[in-house]
Amino acid sequence: MPSSQPAARAALAALAQRGLDWRAPERMRDAMPNPRQAAVLVLFGVLDDVSAASTGPVSADLDVLLQRRAATMGHHAGEISFPGGGVEPIDTDAAATALRETVEETGLDPQGVDVLGTLPELGIPASNNLVTPVLAWWHRASEVAAVDHREAVEVFRMPVADLIAPDNRVTAVLNWAGKDHGSPAFQVGETLVWGFTALVLDRVFDALGWSVPWDESRTIRLR
Repeated sequence: MPSSQPAARAALAALAQRGLDWRAPERMRDAMPNPRQAAVLVLFGVLDDVSAASTGPVSADLDVLLQRRAATMGHHAGEISFPGGGVEPIDTDAAATALRETVEETGLDPQGVDVLGTLPELGIPASNNLVTPVLAWWHRASEVAAVDHREAVEVFRMPVADLIAPDNRVTAVLNWAGKDHGSPAFQVGETLVWGFTALVLDRVFDALGWSVPWDESRTIRLR
């Protein structure tokens, strides 16, 4: 068993039990009077082809599942996101929504996934979604790929060590309602993770003690 597996899984499960504070501004919820309920799968696992040697707070083989949304999507086009989507009548809870959507979008085998619990809802005013992140652990990895290219064009596993590396951290600046707003982001090579996905990862890493100090004055301006 890779060395990162027991400790990382236990830490994530404990976080799901105690929850966290998103520290999101009240304006985000105020801008969403009738939001759509949704859920995403925040799926961590262990890369078999990477050494488990420590690279700081986490092992090099620890990863998280992400996807790149299609450029033709009505909201968050071309952005990096967790798999997930809106709640349907057939869903029994947020975990059911997140797993169903992930299977539809990536071809994931849900039998290889342990759901650890949910985190508090977080609003996305741009798409009017109130999203429940579902923490999960991949105890038996399966092949994944972009199933429907109308929704996603790429599915990949990103090493957590790459995300938390100080040189890969930036503050994304977006002009919204006439004002500039900064939020945490990750720039790994050509891959920029920002917005909701980056906020979730940033807060989770902080809560788990995985974050590494970085220069928050280094910015990247978005559209």
